[in-house]
Amino acid sequence: QVQLVESGGDLVQAGGSLRLSCAVSGTTFSAIYGASWYRQAPGKQREWVATIRVNGLTEYADFVEGRFTISRDIAWKTVSLKMDRLKPEDTAVYYCKVTTRSSEYWGRGTQVTVSS
Repeated sequence: QVQLVESGGDLVQAGGSLRLSCAVSGTTFSAIYGASWYRQAPGKQREWVATIRVNGLTEYADFVEGRFTISRDIAWKTVSLKMDRLKPEDTAVYYCKVTTRSSEYWGRGTQVTVSS
């Protein structure tokens, strides 16, 4: 059973930085096609933030504007999201998703709050 546990969320001032981590267990790296970060702000739908694929290709939502970097370790044990120049509108619960050959899996999220 694939399990994802996010960490690193915190309260930070606007302009600050955070590094979110997603610990991946219960699968082998060869079964993973890619991983993504999503976020959900209060009263809003969950939205896609960034993706990293098995070939290393990364993609970002337009609102990232070069401020975030998604990465992973070579064994797909940890997927990270480095967030710089944070804005109050980045406040949300951030979720990790991993896609394998057979399914996709979600973590429970980590809260990021950016104060103005």
